[in-house]
Amino acid sequence: MIEAIDLFCGAGGLTAGFKKAGIKVRAGYDIDSLCKFAYEHNNGAIFLNEDVSLISKEKILSHHRSDRSYKLLAGCAPCQPFSTYNQGIDTTKDQKWPLLGSFSRLITETSPDLVTMENVPNVTKHSIYIDFVESMKACGYYIWEGTVSCIDYGLPQQRKRHVLLGSKLGSIELIPPTHKNDHKTVRDTIGSLPPIEAGEISSEDPMHKSQGMTEITLARIRASTPGGTWRDWPDELKAECHKKISGKTYPSVYGRMEWDKPSPTITTLCYGFGNGRFGHPEQNRALSLREAALLQGFPKEYLFSSHNSPLHFRTIGRMIGNAVPVRLGEIIGQSFIRHIKMLPA
Repeated sequence: MIEAIDLFCGAGGLTAGFKKAGIKVRAGYDIDSLCKFAYEHNNGAIFLNEDVSLISKEKILSHHRSDRSYKLLAGCAPCQPFSTYNQGIDTTKDQKWPLLGSFSRLITETSPDLVTMENVPNVTKHSIYIDFVESMKACGYYIWEGTVSCIDYGLPQQRKRHVLLGSKLGSIELIPPTHKNDHKTVRDTIGSLPPIEAGEISSEDPMHKSQGMTEITLARIRASTPGGTWRDWPDELKAECHKKISGKTYPSVYGRMEWDKPSPTITTLCYGFGNGRFGHPEQNRALSLREAALLQGFPKEYLFSSHNSPLHFRTIGRMIGNAVPVRLGEIIGQSFIRHIKMLPA
């Protein structure tokens, strides 16, 4: 059996994927206390609202219940300092920057059998990541690392992530693509949900809730076609920023998705039509929170807040957009399961 600890666990995307793969996750750590309900309710693991940089090795080791289990430490640190969205911005003072170093410290101190991390592909360009890998190798880990195109593994989303797998037990690698020639689409994923209007909540599911729109935004989405851009609109609907030279380089904002293709990358602002290609393929609204969660691989029954708590777009959108896609977590988990099975008896 593999026992895992999920650092930077958020609302539980990686843990949910591990659970589907057959890995037992004992605990998740995150500084965002609002993730506690979603994490614990859906995954059956405890959530600890603690700063990873302050966690001791004794705390991590205390979660493991069997000396005969393989120990897995997962640490998908926040990606903002490494993201291409921050090009031109000095991120060296970002408080998230040292978190990869904190993860490295815990690996060195607790010496788990298995390690994984996930981040944006751009992370490999930074010295802190290079130092992280060198530290793991110095501790005796075999390393596999690579950029993963999530559509090739059954996620209905054009998302690319850098994945690292480490093992002290022997050579390891990610399982081969499972959907290389059979990509799942937006239609496959959200096509059966009941239609709703902008600003409406489905009576069947409070998470199937879309943000309201102003009259000008409604006019813009009505003028939008799947796969098209704001350049297709009549001039009176174009925003002033789009008419500037600098604005012409951002054609994907105010865009509709296409039914028979994977979605674009789901971000923390995926519920807003003006924040990317997040318009519904045919209904005049942006994605609902449930649709965004489904495109991130969360099961339809996954709850992000208790029935007595209001569903705030910004809060839930952050949980969904920041999550490791559940399907990617499952693929990483399956890779570790296969690795263990291939070890010499």
